[in-house]
Amino acid sequence: MTKQGSHHSARALTVVRTAEREGVAMPKPQETAVYTHGHHESVLRSHTWRTAANSAAYLLGSLKPHMKILDIGCGPGTITADLAALVPDGHVTGVDHAPGILDRARATAAERGLANVDFAVADVHALDHPDDTFCVVHAHQVLQHVGDPVQALREMRRVTKPGGFIAVRDSDYAAMTWYPQVPGLDDWLDLYRRVARANGGEPDAGRRLKSWALAAGLTDITATSSTWTFATSQERAWWSALWADRTVDSAYADRATEAGHATAGQLRAVSEAWREWGQREDGWFAVLHGEILCRKQG
Repeated sequence: MTKQGSHHSARALTVVRTAEREGVAMPKPQETAVYTHGHHESVLRSHTWRTAANSAAYLLGSLKPHMKILDIGCGPGTITADLAALVPDGHVTGVDHAPGILDRARATAAERGLANVDFAVADVHALDHPDDTFCVVHAHQVLQHVGDPVQALREMRRVTKPGGFIAVRDSDYAAMTWYPQVPGLDDWLDLYRRVARANGGEPDAGRRLKSWALAAGLTDITATSSTWTFATSQERAWWSALWADRTVDSAYADRATEAGHATAGQLRAVSEAWREWGQREDGWFAVLHGEILCRKQG
């Protein structure tokens, strides 16, 4: 076993022993939560659109040029790269549980000429970093997909320096709303929530972030919310097309059919509902996100 592997195993064992000693439930390994979306092109179409401005605005006022940041669940690295540009005298490490997506993230950083960023594979339940390492630990759209969000937040707190920030933003599917009420989109929402929960995740994570943070031992918590809104013809076309494609072509579609949540015909009907909504001139869709910005006490 490598030194890095030994450290990771020792860290995981410490988590186990601490949980046993304190009489708390053992964290579920991330393998018990399957990433619902996968990395199909229709998913990356959405993920590469994300920026620090449209997805982490609640955090930006707390950043300083010298900060060292850990970006968990970095995906294709667009938010990671934005954060690196905002801390020119600091450093950003982007981590993801899926090794394949990190090449895309490295390419994103290279295209922007960023030298203060690196990427690695990681499990948020047992991070391979010493205590008190980072000024900011950030996670966007991550906790809704993991096996144990409270344990994830404990690990995020552990690797944050005293006085540093834990910043988390997650959408809340049950709070998403749209107009007009095209038949089929209610079916989409019901299906997505069932598939996500069967995969071990929590699709309505946004409303739970503060509760999870308190359970993880965080006390200085600022809880806010913000939205993405898709209403122009271009926004509707983009948002509806990526969900129409994702519904029939992505790993989400495979998991929905293989687990018996929907037939291929039902998925096609949902996909067509998305395309119908996208063509409506009066169409409007809002995605609510919960946010927490937690200051680690010394």
